[in-house]
Amino acid sequence: MRKSGVLLSISSLPSKYGIGCFDEAAYKFVDDLAEAKQTYWQILPLGITGYGDSPYQSFSTFAGNPYFISLDEFVKRGYLDEEDLPEADVNSDKVNYEYLYENRYPLLRKAYENSNIVEDANFQAYCEENKWWLDDYALFMAIKASYDNQGWEVWPRELRLRDEEALNAKRAELASEINYHKFLQYFVWTEWYALRAYANSKGVKIIGDIPIYVAFDSSDVWGQPELFQLDEDVKPTAVAGVPPDGFSATGQLWGNPLYDWKKHKETGYAWWIQRIAYCKKAYDVVRIDHFRGFDEYFSIPYGDETAVNGHWEKGPGYDLFKTVEESLGKLDVIAEDLGYLTDTVKEMVAQCGYPGMKVFEFAFDSRDSSGASNYLPHNYTENSVVYTGTHDNETMMGWFKNIHPEERQMLKDYLHTDCDDDATLVDMSIDCIMASKSDKCIIPMQDYLKLDNSARMNQPNTLGINWMWRLNANDFTDALKNRMRDITEKTNRI
Repeated sequence: MRKSGVLLSISSLPSKYGIGCFDEAAYKFVDDLAEAKQTYWQILPLGITGYGDSPYQSFSTFAGNPYFISLDEFVKRGYLDEEDLPEADVNSDKVNYEYLYENRYPLLRKAYENSNIVEDANFQAYCEENKWWLDDYALFMAIKASYDNQGWEVWPRELRLRDEEALNAKRAELASEINYHKFLQYFVWTEWYALRAYANSKGVKIIGDIPIYVAFDSSDVWGQPELFQLDEDVKPTAVAGVPPDGFSATGQLWGNPLYDWKKHKETGYAWWIQRIAYCKKAYDVVRIDHFRGFDEYFSIPYGDETAVNGHWEKGPGYDLFKTVEESLGKLDVIAEDLGYLTDTVKEMVAQCGYPGMKVFEFAFDSRDSSGASNYLPHNYTENSVVYTGTHDNETMMGWFKNIHPEERQMLKDYLHTDCDDDATLVDMSIDCIMASKSDKCIIPMQDYLKLDNSARMNQPNTLGINWMWRLNANDFTDALKNRMRDITEKTNRI
């Protein structure tokens, strides 16, 4: 069944207190999507963020972002007073992460101190159900706070190497801090599951997003170092990234530690089964980022400053997903298979049966090395998901400003138009891919709003300018809902 939806990060919602969260603005956005007859809301990863604010570099693959907790909910519960809340800020178009770090966490801590949460039976049940990841995560965050939030690679050796006597001492010393981090996770996920249930009740399904890799400074790597390519002193031997291409002459150096796939296979991919099961519970559909990395992954020597000296290594391939599905059943997955695809990558995706991604911008952009024909709508198969662009791409309005004149002409020729108005070309592009065979068509909210690159979500290989854009409280107008509903009806995606 052909359906459509919108791509928008939770952080981009026009909530009152500086960043999108699970409050009334999120529920209103679901209502607006339902009115616009959209079936899918695709979000970015929900993980807790650190330096650089990227949701793809989290302190845990299982922990949610405390910034997303509704402060109004804490007022309702009596954990905070109205006068504790910051001045409402619904129309700022950027997230100020420094302000949030300095001001939101003191409020969350005050709520914890007023909560007496350890006596709450629901909280106790949550902690017991999730102890398999939550205990290590909360201990990790508590120890990190005790060392001025430094990465675990600079902690004392006995803590880095997880000496049990040293860990037990920290568990006793930091008991309240550990419960604080469990408190935060309890509310992140309780509120998220409520929002997801509401969306489902309105006919809106959630597409979640999981990064292929985890951050080195994470409870995942600290807690199970044997699953990663680390040396005897638990430092990476190689890190992840992608090679040079038309978008970056030096490639992308992500810096994530690489998996020890031999060890994962020996465990029956137990960690991956847990991870996918967790996502299956949290989302209706899971988009797995950098899917080609499961066939072959790019290995860059640890300490290099660019990806130039990297090389390809063989990954687990179809064996991983075969094993996961044997344990969890058939998965509703979107494979982010962008970039240059070898025959073995294509074979793996075909074996899995997951839909791959199509990005309309790539069909007319000479910087992309994967071949324009792969992204032209007349070549799409039904088992695919099409986007104008993703969170890593320019907005369409911004893209028009940066492509070559001949590329712009190629687009116009494909759309059979002489029109040179950028806004009209965006509408025509959306109409074109909505009419395609792809089962799912997901449009970034910025493209429906015809915003320029000031609204771009992420520019890979850069720091300090990303993940900030926010929707204005008045942006999702009746006219826009009518536009979305009309094209969805006309292309039979309702």
